Amino acid sequence: AHIFPAEQSMASVVVIAPNSVGTIHSHPQEQWSVLIKGGGTRIHDGEQIPVKEGDFWVAPGNCEHGIIGGPEGAVIVDIFAPARPEYTKPGEGFAGQKTD
Repeated sequence: AHIFPAEQSMASVVVIAPNSVGTIHSHPQEQWSVLIKGGGTRIHDGEQIPVKEGDFWVAPGNCEHGIIGGPEGAVIVDIFAPARPEYTKPGEGFAGQKTD
């Protein structure tokens, strides 16, 4: 991910590998997301919701959520408020595992 921290919020550009499964997680920060390329399935409080290029969604603080990359993978821009301290270090944060 490419991380862009600021004082009160942060943005990240996340590249999701084809057919990868992101870790279901939650955090106290609100998260706004827009899928800018590809597609997949987002998980929001246990519900699976197909997403495609141009879709926008919000995960409120402490909502369990994650993403499953589609066959083409996906590129997502995430905005967090306030910033997530664990994402300010390269290599931290989002984790994915490839599925067959």
